[in-house]
Amino acid sequence: MSRTRTAGRAFLIAALLSCTTLATTGARADDGVAKGDTSAKKIAFSNSYAGNSFRQVMIKSFEEMGAKAVADKQVAATAVVSSNNSVTEQASQIENLILQGYDAIIVLAGSDTALNGAIKDACNAGITVVAFASGVTEPCAYVVDYNLDSYAKAELDFISSKLGDKPANILEIRGMAGDGFDKRLHEGVEKAMKAHASYKAVGEVYGQWTATVAQKEVSGILPSLPQVDAVLTQGGDGYGAAQAFKAANRQLPIIIMGNRQDELALWKQEHDASGYQTFSLGATPSVSQVAFWVAQQILAGKQVPKFVEVPLLQINQPDLDAWLKTVPEGGVVNAEYPQELVAKIIDANVKKEPLPGVPAPK
Repeated sequence: MSRTRTAGRAFLIAALLSCTTLATTGARADDGVAKGDTSAKKIAFSNSYAGNSFRQVMIKSFEEMGAKAVADKQVAATAVVSSNNSVTEQASQIENLILQGYDAIIVLAGSDTALNGAIKDACNAGITVVAFASGVTEPCAYVVDYNLDSYAKAELDFISSKLGDKPANILEIRGMAGDGFDKRLHEGVEKAMKAHASYKAVGEVYGQWTATVAQKEVSGILPSLPQVDAVLTQGGDGYGAAQAFKAANRQLPIIIMGNRQDELALWKQEHDASGYQTFSLGATPSVSQVAFWVAQQILAGKQVPKFVEVPLLQINQPDLDAWLKTVPEGGVVNAEYPQELVAKIIDANVKKEPLPGVPAPK
């Protein structure tokens, strides 16, 4: 190789290393909280349904975070509208928010597709749209959501840790028919079940994430079921399921809980009495705070991927008492998601690193 070619190659390598360094430096420059001025921006929350404790805490979490952000002059105003599970009304409410000049709208949609027209109108008007905890398919929207395949896998993995590979009958309590969250979590269950060939799905009901509905639906199907070894849930339905088994004088199976106070209290009561063990996981109502800060950070100029995964909050036996003490009667385990934590979650998504979780309370 000639000296000229050698020198040229050395120059090329140096140039490539320089580019790599600049790219790395550029990526790090996007880390952390974006500081763009959003003090004049307005962020609204379009909610599809407010009929259970989870959604009510979700709204309260958004309002509290929004009020603090306004007081800190991070945004100018926030608003919440709910549509009583009517997608037609929710679409109309989004159109009104467009006319009212909001800069960002976070959306918990009542349908994967029925709001696409209104969301597209918002994007065309220059409004940032962040859909969360629902399967909105309009591509202009950012999506903040959980990995529901992981949700289902965690449920089946826990059951497997207790039952092993022996044959077991599984009852699934789903959420609300037609809801995007329910459909995607059910698809995750179907995938997870394939990893446990000895487990058999023996029944399926819709509990609407509500204890009273779950109790009624499980009570209705129990007489037709053989022994049930485990119950898969979506949150808010575990307590009702347990009451149905008790009322039928049937042995309490492993019921995966969903971070509600009544579920955790029942779990503790059964554990203290007989050593009963299960575990609990679920979405946190304050995922609305994650969506809020993602929207604010986009307005502030942060580069955010179109999909931002949020970590699930899981409770295991050693942490049961600590979490239970934090939940008011009738409430849901909740966690605060301040701006700094959400920025870290965004960065972890960009870098494909493990997501920062919420530690158990001391």
